[in-house]
Amino acid sequence: MDGRLDTASLDRPLGFWRIAESDPQRTAVIDDDGRVLTYGELLARSRAITRGLGALGLTRGDALAVVLPNHRAFLETWLAATESGLYFVPVNSHLAPAEAAYVVANSEAEVLVGHHDLAELCDRAARDARIPAERRFAVGDVDGFNPFTDLDRWPAGPAVPRSAGVQMMYTSGTTGKPKGVRRPLPDGDPDEVAAETATATCQGFGITPGRGVHLVCGPMYHAGPYVGVTNALHAGHTVVIMRNWSPESFLDLVRRHGVTNTQMVPTMFVRLLSLPDDVRAAADVSSLESIFHTGAPCPVDVKQRIMDWFGPVVYETYGGTEGAATIATPRRWLQKPGTVGRPILGATVEVLDDDGNRCAPGVPGTIFVGSSRHQAAEYFKDAEKSASIRRGSLVTLGDVGYFDDDGFLFLCDRKIDMVISGGVNIYPAEVEACLISHDAVADVAVIGVPDEEWGESVKAIVELRAGVDADDRLVDELVTHCREHIARFKCPRSIDFVSRLPRLPNGKIEKRRLREPYWTGHERAI
Repeated sequence: MDGRLDTASLDRPLGFWRIAESDPQRTAVIDDDGRVLTYGELLARSRAITRGLGALGLTRGDALAVVLPNHRAFLETWLAATESGLYFVPVNSHLAPAEAAYVVANSEAEVLVGHHDLAELCDRAARDARIPAERRFAVGDVDGFNPFTDLDRWPAGPAVPRSAGVQMMYTSGTTGKPKGVRRPLPDGDPDEVAAETATATCQGFGITPGRGVHLVCGPMYHAGPYVGVTNALHAGHTVVIMRNWSPESFLDLVRRHGVTNTQMVPTMFVRLLSLPDDVRAAADVSSLESIFHTGAPCPVDVKQRIMDWFGPVVYETYGGTEGAATIATPRRWLQKPGTVGRPILGATVEVLDDDGNRCAPGVPGTIFVGSSRHQAAEYFKDAEKSASIRRGSLVTLGDVGYFDDDGFLFLCDRKIDMVISGGVNIYPAEVEACLISHDAVADVAVIGVPDEEWGESVKAIVELRAGVDADDRLVDELVTHCREHIARFKCPRSIDFVSRLPRLPNGKIEKRRLREPYWTGHERAI
């Protein structure tokens, strides 16, 4: 980042509430079902919810949970929570009912807002968390829930005291139960907190405050899409909500709405690049100014091809639910292909060995991050787990990486995914990046499987492009391809083919599910 954005120089205010009061007719949301809300209408609905929550007895520091798909109700309840000093808890709608119920109960939510498309999750969560009947609301019909309109049309009355709230995100739970990341509530006025957040995000990702169009590509309950859509409203943009992403619908919405910015994951890039050449050539993506991605390492070849198509508009950030750490601008990435950037303003990023010593440039170690703006992340009601990820004021997201001589961070892989074969560390992401560059491969996951001689050996699980046949000849071709580009000891010793890899909506592959059949009865090396 080359300097701070001076909000005083802007001709329009930052922060949703200020924008809604100064320009209520501006289009705020175009929902997936075609419903359009102006900033003024969205403000009125969120303020009605604020009054309803106050009437139910919620006070600063209480939690509000939502089990919602990508829908305008998500934004209405988020605005109400973050203007009235509440913890806003978005629940991953792809969790099993028991997992969703755990999140609602663990967060100590006082109110639950759900959706009829997720009725089973809502019912189980409300029952297990013992949410009183009068504090359950749903968009559409869910047994035992009150209509959402009972909450978002609460009659006008005395203004509720304003106080800044904050999101309470839960990790995806790929290594156990989901863990809630909870920080102290901000002390500032909601308008000031919103303006500060929008300023930093717009600056970091090359987004122009004021007029713009943001496309919601991923589930808003995940940290990346959440940051994108909430920043868009605080920056004064129009939000176009996509319920279910596909490459064809993405290109159509970009063209129809003149989308200027969005948040994506590398899997989406791969799917877009798999479209026929004539479809890609005909697509109008000229309006795009900024795409930021996170969630999983992006192969260099994939990102280069996307920037060849869309232009130098792709920003990358490293971080997670526990906090943001680095940003790589398009210009910096083109200078240093593969980097996830340098630390953002106010962030501390260190690469440490197992003894807690700083690693020299080029030497991989565990990445730890911290922020001068926020306290170190803590897992709610789990002091032992919180302590396990901390070193002083820093926390680790479980990733391995290294700094180069110029201070740019490069990721190797998640520590838990690392394969140790014959005592040598092998990073699956490097092997995956090699395989995805082959024309026959649509998607790939690399895991370690038991090996009597080496402890673990490298296995690739491959999803092929349409029309490609899986046979022994292709296996030999893929292994040869790897040997031409990476060291022989890193190459897969076996390859399996599947029709579809189990990817989460945030772009991460559920490698635990892939490993389990091979490791039953064995103990993993890591």
